[in-house]
Amino acid sequence: MKADNNRIVRLVPIVAGSIAGTLLMINRVLTPELTDSQARSDAVGVILTAVLILTGLLWQQVQPRQPDSVILEGTEGFELLPTLPDDLKTELAWASHLLLTNTVTRSIVIYYRGQVLLRRGVLAPKVEVTPGAILNLVLSKQKAIYLVDTKIYPGRFEFDYLPPNTQGIICQPLGPEGVAILGANAPRSYTKQDETWIEGIANKLANSLESLLTMPPAATKPNDKI
Repeated sequence: MKADNNRIVRLVPIVAGSIAGTLLMINRVLTPELTDSQARSDAVGVILTAVLILTGLLWQQVQPRQPDSVILEGTEGFELLPTLPDDLKTELAWASHLLLTNTVTRSIVIYYRGQVLLRRGVLAPKVEVTPGAILNLVLSKQKAIYLVDTKIYPGRFEFDYLPPNTQGIICQPLGPEGVAILGANAPRSYTKQDETWIEGIANKLANSLESLLTMPPAATKPNDKI
């Protein structure tokens, strides 16, 4: 409904300019004798009419195209690997919340060292992640891969742990041992700003994963008794 209202508003200058131009032309034709003052008024009216029509045309060109979104198939959920340290659970919860609320992401899977650490958003029935060609490429090259429209990529079939009708996917490396897989409900919906935001969160998360999952166990206090 909002999109329809915006479209109507953008048409107003064109309609108003067309009506004004038509009335000016009719007035000119029906005027038996043209005075100097009327000629000046007609000139101003023509200019204003042209400005209105030009404004309407420009508004039509800058109108953003909204991608076709879908309702992802799956159930809303939030799952964390139970054996993770509490600090890391908090970090993952924070990062995933930011991604879900500040980008178009609707489904998140965090894969690290052969395990699924987190699933959040709209969840698919399958939990296990089996790295395919795309995920392995992300891990080896340490560069994000963005499938802007999954319908045109044959490699989409390796992401069977995301909702089946996921429209766009970003695979963001979390260092050499992990990947954040983000699913969107509309094709071509991630902007450059989104990608920069995701990369920044992923870098922070990668540092936390590396430090918190490699910390040695706390030293035990020696027993003074013999």
